[in-house]
Amino acid sequence: MSKEMSEEMSPITPAETIADSQQQEAGAQPPDSKELDSKEPDPYHVRLEGDENPKSMPKFKKWMAIVIICSAATCVTCASSVASFTQKPMQEQWHVSPPITILGISLFVEGLGIGPLLLGPLSEFYGRNFVYWSSFALFLVLNLPVALAPNIVVYLVFRFLTGFSGAAFLSVAGGSVSDLFANEEVLLPMAIYSVSPMIGPVAGPAISGFINQHTHWRWTYWVIVIWAGVELALLVFFVPETYIPTLEARKARKLRKSTGDERYYSTLERSEKRGLAQTIALSCLRPFQIMIYEPMALLLNIWSALLLGILYLTFEAFPTRVFGRDRGFNTQMSGLSFVGIGIGMVLAIASQPYWIKVYKEDRIPYWERKMRAEREKCVEEEGEKDDKSPSRKREPEPEARLLIGMVGAVLVTVGLFWFAFTTPHEIHWIVPMLATVPFGLGVIYAFISIWTFLVHAYRPYAASAMAGNSFTRSAFAAAFPLISTPLYVRLGVVGATGLLAGLSALMMPLP
Repeated sequence: MSKEMSEEMSPITPAETIADSQQQEAGAQPPDSKELDSKEPDPYHVRLEGDENPKSMPKFKKWMAIVIICSAATCVTCASSVASFTQKPMQEQWHVSPPITILGISLFVEGLGIGPLLLGPLSEFYGRNFVYWSSFALFLVLNLPVALAPNIVVYLVFRFLTGFSGAAFLSVAGGSVSDLFANEEVLLPMAIYSVSPMIGPVAGPAISGFINQHTHWRWTYWVIVIWAGVELALLVFFVPETYIPTLEARKARKLRKSTGDERYYSTLERSEKRGLAQTIALSCLRPFQIMIYEPMALLLNIWSALLLGILYLTFEAFPTRVFGRDRGFNTQMSGLSFVGIGIGMVLAIASQPYWIKVYKEDRIPYWERKMRAEREKCVEEEGEKDDKSPSRKREPEPEARLLIGMVGAVLVTVGLFWFAFTTPHEIHWIVPMLATVPFGLGVIYAFISIWTFLVHAYRPYAASAMAGNSFTRSAFAAAFPLISTPLYVRLGVVGATGLLAGLSALMMPLP
């Protein structure tokens, strides 16, 4: 994403800021001061003009690209949870214990967490489309051994590798969204994209339950292969390159070739960037530095990790402990028990225009307005008069982004307690299923608040802050399915879910 860091106080979203910080963390240097001081721009410095800028594309093409990117992100994360209903037939075929087959979910999610650390910087060197195409091509190819696995070892190894390859797509996909839309337009499409990876894990059990009810478990992964193939074709033919430094470099190469004049250059070609290995090393180190030295980042990462861990724990608990055969649910019906969470997430998307209006109209709490007034007073005292643009004054402090998280924390806790005490079989199944609606709504609210806070509070290292969040979330999400069976066996459904609700309640003061 090509927005300048000088737009620091503009109303932006997580992936947009991450892209900016990725460029700065990669070591791109500002233009030479002599060039800035010159009255006439360098005629050989290639920039995009007019319709060449991705933001100038027709709205139909922009939204078509957004839909494809969102569906591709959903495909990757959906592949993580489709394994929930393939475990029992694999146990019977390969004579392995349940904890071994649960690793099919855990290893995939762990791959999703590690992937952004190692693969995230690739777009800085090769552009968005190279990452999209290579990532989804590998995701497609590596799912073939999963579908054809002759034993559990092959299955588990390639589950990790498919998660790792899919993470490359997720690590840069949000960048295209902010590349395509101006600041005043990006909030809604970015909110939709931010939710799309969360819809995937909820849709996975519904798809998997239907398939495993009617056919062989291997078809679960053949469906993912087919879906990934369709997404790869759509990405290749309908999603243009949107990374402006890459587009400028292409234009410079074309001008040098067509004119024979080697003096044409782009900003990317003249910038003093670190090598790929050094950039990846820094990408792996800095997220942990932020968590060590910034307690607020660490606490918010733990909160988001707990929420995602609970979400992934439901993939084991719902089919076997809550909405299983004891209630008369078959495999397909158990898969549909996640619909309530999905409805909550859709409601979160539908309510985003309201929250956007809250921030745009400056309808924020008194303590936030007071904090802003104190900041402006300090700016005036220090004589920083050049920093009083209307957009800067209207931009809330990072803490104001936690407002939606306050609502989300309450909804998650209420939903979990409601669910915990309505799971006994004498209570109709619709009552606990309705409890999952506020849980799904609250989870999305919490994630949006955490992501927006991290990218506003830890600039210019937002990419590293978000990578640390992704790693922590994935670690919890990988572990929770493994502890679900002993947890529910020892404490029962009410006790285990009540414990999770209590942990969620302890996290409520954080936002």
